Amino acid sequence: MLRQPPPGRRPRPFRVAVLALFTLLAALLTVPAAQADAGTTAAPAFKAPFPCGQQWTYSHHSAEVRRALDFVRSDGGATHGAPVLASAAGTATRHDQPSGAGQYIVIDHGGGWQTYYFHLDTFGVPDGASVAQGEPIGTTGTTGNSSGSHIHYEQLLNGVGQDIVINGTGLPYPGSYGQEHLASDNGCDGGTPDRYWVDTFAATDGYADASTASPQGLLRQGTHYVYCKVAGARYEGTSGFNTWWLRTDLDEVYPGGDGNGAYVPAYYLSRWGDDEARDNSGNVIPDC
Repeated sequence: MLRQPPPGRRPRPFRVAVLALFTLLAALLTVPAAQADAGTTAAPAFKAPFPCGQQWTYSHHSAEVRRALDFVRSDGGATHGAPVLASAAGTATRHDQPSGAGQYIVIDHGGGWQTYYFHLDTFGVPDGASVAQGEPIGTTGTTGNSSGSHIHYEQLLNGVGQDIVINGTGLPYPGSYGQEHLASDNGCDGGTPDRYWVDTFAATDGYADASTASPQGLLRQGTHYVYCKVAGARYEGTSGFNTWWLRTDLDEVYPGGDGNGAYVPAYYLSRWGDDEARDNSGNVIPDC
């Protein structure tokens, strides 16, 4: 039986020190477990970073940072210029690192979770924009230190790279393309998209309305999103004509211009002919 100290006598310093040490050890052992549990429960339901119905193959190599996977298309479609989608909702910020990640988007999903999308050819959302899961945030490219077009994709928790999980399932980490493939269900909810992706064969001015009266800025050659179409002035060129005008956001704004919601001639669509206004998949772009 332990003997109790006589009344009025303080506990021995040794016993106090031991008790304090055990208390500290207990706190150190329980905090990481609590944090891990919180991180696990807070993980968003991540989906593939490319559109519904597409299939991409992916790889991983030792130089990839933070457990990243690199994705390229394997369903016969083009990788370069393909839309990159938010794999979960959050706040998107734009970044540029010419000697490394190139143009890239970071989405903060809350709870310490972030996703990274490197080497974008173009940005699809403003800096600081709130984005929904499945929303286009840019196009696939090869900017920065990249040897070919691909989506470099990361999932981070409190700044630490995590193994990639899509639809609740961890992906294998193959060392080369073609070993594993991933089909996307991101955006397969049946809703009507609010942006349509199109290719343009040359740069063109954008205008305040469906005419050439008031140039606002420039849309460069490449892959872009548009919102809708309106009928307007007939636009003619060496390859034909078009009376449809597409509402979009411009790449470059002229002094005094407004690059948001300007109109460009559908004549510049590279995949379609006279008086056609379709996106890259052949869908008719809706009226504004």
